[in-house]
Order: sequence, then C-alpha cells, then structure tokens
Amino acid sequence: MAQGSAEITYQFEYEQRVRCAFIGAGGHSYRNVYPTFQYAPVDLVAVCDRSADRAAAYARTFGATQSYHDHRAMLEQERPDAVFIVTSYDEDGRVQATDLALDCLAAGSHVWMEKPTAASVAEVLELKTAAESAGRFVMTGLKKIFTPAMEKAKSIIESDEFGPVSSIIVRYPQGLPDDDRKQDPRELIGFLDHIYHPGAVLGYLGGKITRFGYEREPAGGSVAMLRFESGAIGSLHLAAGAAGTSPLERVEVVGRDANLVIDNGVRLTYYRPGVRLGYGRNPSYVVDDDVAPLVWQPEFSLGQLYNKNLFYLGYVPEVRHFCESVLAGTPPTKGTLDESLAIMHLFDAYRLTPPGQTVDLPLPG
Repeated sequence: MAQGSAEITYQFEYEQRVRCAFIGAGGHSYRNVYPTFQYAPVDLVAVCDRSADRAAAYARTFGATQSYHDHRAMLEQERPDAVFIVTSYDEDGRVQATDLALDCLAAGSHVWMEKPTAASVAEVLELKTAAESAGRFVMTGLKKIFTPAMEKAKSIIESDEFGPVSSIIVRYPQGLPDDDRKQDPRELIGFLDHIYHPGAVLGYLGGKITRFGYEREPAGGSVAMLRFESGAIGSLHLAAGAAGTSPLERVEVVGRDANLVIDNGVRLTYYRPGVRLGYGRNPSYVVDDDVAPLVWQPEFSLGQLYNKNLFYLGYVPEVRHFCESVLAGTPPTKGTLDESLAIMHLFDAYRLTPPGQTVDLPLPG
C-alpha cells in the first residue's frame, strides 16, 4: 500500500495553468473553494456575482483582474478554459448552477460545480448531453471521496488481503421530510444538498445500488437497507436526532475477516485479517504486530498542509483533479456526471418511495 502522497506544488510553481473564471461570491466559496487555488494550476482571470460589489471584492482578494455581474458577458469577454460555479437555489427549489453550467458549456468552457449538480435526473442527463456535444468536462465537487482517509480506504478494500466487500454502513446527520412535504422541491433543498455526501461515499466504496427500502421515524431520522450490484449489502442511517457536538459521520466497510472504520472523515482504523482469539483461554487482547489494527489520523499540531481542512476535507484534491484533467485533456475519473446521476437515482428513491417499501433502482422512468 502507498506510503504517503506526492508533495504539493504551489500555484505559482506551475509552468502551465488553467485560465479560469468563477461564478459565485458567497460564504462557502470564500472559505472553502477560492483558497484551494493556492495549491492548484489555476489562473483566475474573472469573478462574477449578481452583486457587482461582491464580485469586485472577491476579484481583488483572490487575484482576478476582472469582475462581472452578468455571467454571459463574462463568458463572451473572457473566453475562459474552465469555470467554477458555487451558487445556491432559486425560489422554486431548483439548483441555479445547472443552467449556469449549460451556458458555460455552450460557451466552450469546462465546468467544475459545487454539489448538488441538479435537482432531477432529467437535468443531469441534459448536462451529460450538453457536455458530450461541446466536447467539454463537467465535474461536481464530491469532496468526501477525495479525502485522504476515503482514498486510503478505497485502496484497502480493493486489496486481496481485505477480500470482497460484504457490507457497508454509513451514518450521516440528515433529516428526511415526511411524505406530504417530499413533493415540494423547496422542502427538499436541505435533503438534496446533503444526500450527495453519503451518496457519493456509497457509490465510491460499494458501486451501483440496485435495491432500496427505508423506514422513517417521526422526527425525520431514517434507516435505509441497500443491495449493491456486486452482491454486497449496506445501510444508510440518516441520524436526524444526532447532537451537533457529536462526530459528524461514520463509515464502516466489512470484507472477509477484515473491516475498516472512518470516524468523522479523518480517523481511519483498519482491522486486519488473521486474528484468532479463542474464547475462554486468551489472557490478553494484545495481538501480534503483523495482524494488529492500523490507525491513521492527523496530529493537528503542526502547520502542515495535511492539518488544513482544505486538504483533509477533500477540497484541494478535488480542485487539483479537475484542473489536471483539463490540462491533460482527459475526463475526470471522480466527481463525474455518472456519479451524480447515481446519487440522483438515490434521491428519487427517497422522494418517491413510501417508508416500508422495497424497490429496484433506478426507478422506472
């Protein structure tokens, strides 16, 4: 298994960079997306926001030479190679970034967009068609599958030592509206916004989901039972009642005589195969070093890049992956529209299936 990762190249050290524009000047992008450009091959030339003052302020802060309040004017004037989009929802509950991405593709730009990609399966399919027609890439910011812990977990479960995956459990704090409210897109904004995180993890580690059913409790918590195409089973526990001070999430994958756990996205424990503790005769729980559990976690004391949330939450790795794909002229392998489509099928399953029923995925039509 790999020992560590390649050293980071700072933005100013790249010989070739992607000429980029950015649509959106909100709090999330200020904290978590624009700052990633310090570590990626990005040449930020323009910022656009409906507020001209905010666009100008962000351009000054992050080094762009131009600012706009009309994205079509920006696309026409700047002709960027790629556009980053971080926006919100319209008053009807639709994802603003979907139409913006279509405009960027029509202008000849590659697109990186923050999740969610869209509010429906049909809109993701429209993006796929537009991207193929334009010969450009669309990548969604599925940060969870770019975290160091998740990438290490992926390499472990693909090893012969771990064996084929038998089950996956994901816990994530999210409420599900009741059946009466699920038909209103405005009531589902929070659910749509957050289902992309556990949905991406399930697809990344388990593959395609083929069967789905769930039960819901009155406060909005739910537990779903899943069957994967591989034959593995799983569950998605949406823990709506969890305390805000508790670890946000937990992922466990079970193989054959082995399993791993990711707590809070940063602590990875690998329980390796080969341990045999006979019942009633073992005086110690300490096992031999060659089969003892392995634990990885950041130390949070030094001013290292791995201690920055931009890295251990996956923001820098996903932006670098997009930029390197554009420079190489090869489609991204993670954060793809196919992955977004699978998540939207899961979203539709929650939206359209009553509690207690089991259905095959994707749903007909």
